[in-house]
Amino acid sequence: MNSEVFSSPLFVRRAAYIVQEIASLADAIDFLNQWPQDRRDLIHEAALKACYDVYDGRKPVSAAHNAFSGFAKRAAILEDATSAMQWLAACKSGTGKVQI
Repeated sequence: MNSEVFSSPLFVRRAAYIVQEIASLADAIDFLNQWPQDRRDLIHEAALKACYDVYDGRKPVSAAHNAFSGFAKRAAILEDATSAMQWLAACKSGTGKVQI
C-alpha cells in the first residue's frame, strides 16, 4: 500500500477514552474500512472513495485528508489536534498530566 503521509495528522475518538492518530492514507483507509456497517453513510462512502482515488494516483493526498476530516466532523469523532497532542505527550512522558 502507498504510505502517503498527511501534512498534519488528524485525531479521532474511537471510544470514550481512546483517541487514534490518522497520519497517513493507510491509516485513513484502515479506519474507514473498520467503521461499523450500520454507521456508514454517503459521507463515509465519499471519504473512502477519495482515499482510494489518492491510492490509485488520481487525486493528491490533500484530497484524502480533507475527505477524512469532513467524515470525522460529520461523525462527531474529530478531536482537537492541539489537545490530543498534549495528551499524547503527557502519556509518553509518564506524568499523565496535561499542561494547558
